[in-house]
Amino acid sequence: MRVIALFRSAAGWLGRRSALLLLMVTAAGLAAGGLARLAGASGAADGCWLAAAGLGLAYALWSAADSLRHGRVGVDVIALLALAGAVAVRELLAAAVISVMLTSGRALEAWAALRARQDLSALLDRAPRTARRYRNGSVETVPLDAVAVGDLLLIAAGDVVPTDGTVTSAAAVLDESALTGEARPAERIRGDQVRSGVVNVGAPFDLRASDTAADSTYAGIVRLVSEAENSQAPFVRAADRYAMWFLPLTLAVAAVAWVAGGAARAVAVLVVATPCPLILAAPVALVSGLSAAARHGVVVKSGGVLERLAQCTTLILDKTGTLTAGQPQVTAIIPASPGDLDADGILTLAASLDQASGHVLAAAITRAGAERGCRLTPPSGAAETAGQGVAGTVAGREVRLGRAEWAGAAETDSWVRAARRRSRLDGALTVFVAVDGRPAGVLLLEDRLRPDARQTLRAVRRGGIGRVVLATGDRAEAAEAVGALAGADAVIAELTPADKLEVVRREQRRAPVIMTGDGINDAPALALADVGIAMGARGATASSEAADAVLTVDELSRLGDVAAVARRTRRIALQSVLAGMGLSLAAMAVAAAGLLPAVWGALLQEAIDVAVILNALRALAPVRPEVRLTTADNDLTRRFRSEHRAIRADTEQLRTAARALGEPGAMDRVRHVHELLTREVWPHEQAEESSLYPALNRVLGGTDPTAPMSRAHAEIAVQIARLGRLIDDIGDRDPDDADLADLRDILYGLHAILRLHTVQEDETYLSLGSADGADGAGRAPRHKPVSGVAPS
Repeated sequence: MRVIALFRSAAGWLGRRSALLLLMVTAAGLAAGGLARLAGASGAADGCWLAAAGLGLAYALWSAADSLRHGRVGVDVIALLALAGAVAVRELLAAAVISVMLTSGRALEAWAALRARQDLSALLDRAPRTARRYRNGSVETVPLDAVAVGDLLLIAAGDVVPTDGTVTSAAAVLDESALTGEARPAERIRGDQVRSGVVNVGAPFDLRASDTAADSTYAGIVRLVSEAENSQAPFVRAADRYAMWFLPLTLAVAAVAWVAGGAARAVAVLVVATPCPLILAAPVALVSGLSAAARHGVVVKSGGVLERLAQCTTLILDKTGTLTAGQPQVTAIIPASPGDLDADGILTLAASLDQASGHVLAAAITRAGAERGCRLTPPSGAAETAGQGVAGTVAGREVRLGRAEWAGAAETDSWVRAARRRSRLDGALTVFVAVDGRPAGVLLLEDRLRPDARQTLRAVRRGGIGRVVLATGDRAEAAEAVGALAGADAVIAELTPADKLEVVRREQRRAPVIMTGDGINDAPALALADVGIAMGARGATASSEAADAVLTVDELSRLGDVAAVARRTRRIALQSVLAGMGLSLAAMAVAAAGLLPAVWGALLQEAIDVAVILNALRALAPVRPEVRLTTADNDLTRRFRSEHRAIRADTEQLRTAARALGEPGAMDRVRHVHELLTREVWPHEQAEESSLYPALNRVLGGTDPTAPMSRAHAEIAVQIARLGRLIDDIGDRDPDDADLADLRDILYGLHAILRLHTVQEDETYLSLGSADGADGAGRAPRHKPVSGVAPS
């Protein structure tokens, strides 16, 4: 791969240099002839112009032969005829001008292609060649191919990370802009995954390789870029087809001009019909589109994919990892009734035990404990039983995690039935917890909807997608909930890979189809769809290899960006070809009438070629203005997005306390919840009001765009204050039926408001910022009430 990249780079360098050299020589011949004519040396002038014409004629002959060798008869033939005709009728100045026009057009096209490809070629140019590997207590530099899974690597300051791996040092500061498009550094801590291709902009750190170089993220992207540069789009071949009818039309007009005004007029027609760089404007536009897509974090395999993407009106989405985060998260903790442990106590014991478990859900539970600030202790005597769960001792207490029967939870218990019902309604998984031989509670885990999922689907609809179908192998309950929240038109669940193929075929009978996914089971459907887009560039995965494009960063919002880029690129390519040909046809008519001499026709055609190629380069520009946050604003969004994880946990305790009303100890839970609201939730909302919303108002513009969300803050404050007054009114007595009804109203109301408000902020505001570090471990910081004031 490196040899191919070097060869391509050398060939491109020689091509650009030869085009520039040819332009300089022909321009020098034209200028020397002009000076000789001014000095009265007509013979010398004709000789200089003839030499320049000879070079142009040789180039035109070579270009026409190359087109014929590739089975194309294009406008190179017109250029050849124009030069030969000009020399034959002794229009040597016109012939020299045509030569300069041809060579300048070739040089301009080479420069335009270089400008368009620079974002793609940058990926190839910066690919690492070696790695620093620890071996026998020292560091050795080895070829990249020698790195194996499990090797410990040293990533020095300024190094490109050579392969995917896990950070083993305390921290790393990385520039991930080559993969994500985000310019600001990303901080990674011990245990975080790092993808190859990013740059270490901080202190040296150690990395444990999780893939070989050939199977890494960056290697996959380089393969895709190589394919993109070597492909020819259907629209480019369509431009050749336009040339097929343009050539006989040109010859016919030239013949009419010859009959009407002689050979000189026919030559003038051929001169203005010489749009060699004009037809090259289409590939310039499409390569520009590929480059623009790369800047958005989307590597497209070919210009043909951009064309097909511009025509697609149906989007088929997989659920897991596409509309959802792709990994389970603890969303609720339901204590057993009766029980002596609260939600935090249950999670602390469960997360501590799961540190010793290899189960797929264990990492999610351990991560939830760390995020909520639980003090985790190492377990002892941990042992797993396949299909049941894990058991062990934590801080002197016997703990069991797993299925209901493993934890001793009876399906007839009311709290178990309530947990099962909620699991079905929310599409959640359940992990039951037992402590000291008694059921303690249950953890609910869900694969959460991506914060940007709904707004992304709205964006792709604005970009021309009329139908969105959610096709997943997951359970119908979970799929339907995700589809409704994201705004899908249809939900088809419990599909096998073969079923997904049938869904794609059925939708293709309606309209061209885009298919997205990230799993091996998605690969057949990605290959069958008109355009397959894989989420996340894992070079060795079947989905990335089968897809037509890969999102190098797992942000669903890039789908809308690449769809807009595709439509704009195809429109610009079409404009360039049709506008250039239209202008050439108009000039041909003027020349045929005898109103445009060959010399001026050559200059006019040069101007047309320059104009259409520069127009093609417009595909490099952003499709729409992007919202750009300052570093300080981005830090704010990251801070509040992190805090929302803790707010969600506090919000769930509201519902748990409401359901427990009427049971022994219920008022203690209510008082605890009110303490969380005043100590954690309300200070968070106040900090948003005073710090985050003013920053967002500056970015979003308009008249107070955050006003509706600010109104929600006011309602939250009122309800927290009402709950505090009601608790004070009840005091130490047992609440009566009226008290319980009022408590339920406030608790359930606050739960609904906080849950909706947090999701709206995630989707509408916090998704504007960089996601770097949003999923890091560690509990979100807690705020103190501003000026000591909090609802009470």
